[in-house]
Amino acid sequence: MAFAPMGPEVSFFEVLDQHRASLLATLRRGGREPAGGGTHLASSSEVLASIENIIQDIITSLARNEAPAFTIDNRSSWENIKFEDSVGLQMVSHCTTRKIKSDSPKSVKNFALILKILSMIYKLVQSNTYATKRDIYYTDSQLFGNQAIVDNIINDISCMLKVPRRCLHILSTSKGLIAGNLRYIEEGGTKVNCSCATAVAVPSNIQGIRNLITDAKFLLIVEKDATFQRLLDDNFCSKISPCVMVTGKGVPDLNTRLLVKKLWDTFHIPIFTLVDADPHGIEIMCIYKYGSMSMSFEAHNLTVPAIRWLGLLPSDIKRLNIPKDTLIPMTKRDQMKLDSILKRPYVTCQPFWRKEMEIMADSKMKAEIQALTFLSSDYLSRVYLPNKLKFGGWI
Repeated sequence: MAFAPMGPEVSFFEVLDQHRASLLATLRRGGREPAGGGTHLASSSEVLASIENIIQDIITSLARNEAPAFTIDNRSSWENIKFEDSVGLQMVSHCTTRKIKSDSPKSVKNFALILKILSMIYKLVQSNTYATKRDIYYTDSQLFGNQAIVDNIINDISCMLKVPRRCLHILSTSKGLIAGNLRYIEEGGTKVNCSCATAVAVPSNIQGIRNLITDAKFLLIVEKDATFQRLLDDNFCSKISPCVMVTGKGVPDLNTRLLVKKLWDTFHIPIFTLVDADPHGIEIMCIYKYGSMSMSFEAHNLTVPAIRWLGLLPSDIKRLNIPKDTLIPMTKRDQMKLDSILKRPYVTCQPFWRKEMEIMADSKMKAEIQALTFLSSDYLSRVYLPNKLKFGGWI
């Protein structure tokens, strides 16, 4: 055993174990044997060859006295997105594209920036070195203008080359945290023990971590850092041991999503989300489970459709008699976000989710997880989560 469990009696995990058995059976029925692994990553030689082909196309265009252009899939249109319950949101094979032309005043700078970053990626892959998105930006911050431009171009290049972003040897600084029953070795050989007492930063190179060991019965994704820290202070990981907790501190960064995906691919343990009962929290849960439109080209590497919604459910608000003065009226922006989510393709296969969102829409009220503290200061860790996990209170 990797760790000595200190948590509740074995009978506490009966429903969780049944849920895991159901998940494994679903995997087998779908022809995906539950052996650890993941998706295929492009080799360095494949990435270099793809970049060389693009440069060759540019040279060919110039030789013909034609203006070179990059053809990039349109990542901002729902028309280019299809939904599969087993994968989530992904780009259709024949999607609409946009051209970044070198002879157009509107796009010539963007063309030059793509070419510049392609050159930098080529050198990184060729020399087997890595750089962060921030490093790329600071090579010429005046030219790039702002970090968001660099981030968007890197995603465009990843989409254009049809390879995961980490295969480009570009990393992003992690903002997520992890704690609980997990050990692993980082690429450089550093041994990491994610204890229950303190949190560890999510690694910046998820691809490089190895020798993952856990006895965890489940993984809990916590939306907000404040809630995550409160659960640590309440020794939740020890009381409900063995388990693992992760937070992306709001909208998750790529590394946090990659880590959740890697833990699922490796261990196939139940994964639950704990988010605010508001449209923003539901959106964050959907990103972990089904992915996002902007990163749909990499859905197979990022999504975990097996994720379940543990709380805070809108129906919990009435069930637990949470005081009305702790609730927050929904804004017009909240209502628009909720309407948008209700129209998404994955809601049709989640009738229980739809029911919860309709409860929220009808009440026109939302609630933060902190509303539970009005019942008692440690209600979340002492009563709410243990009962949910013991009796299967997820959807």
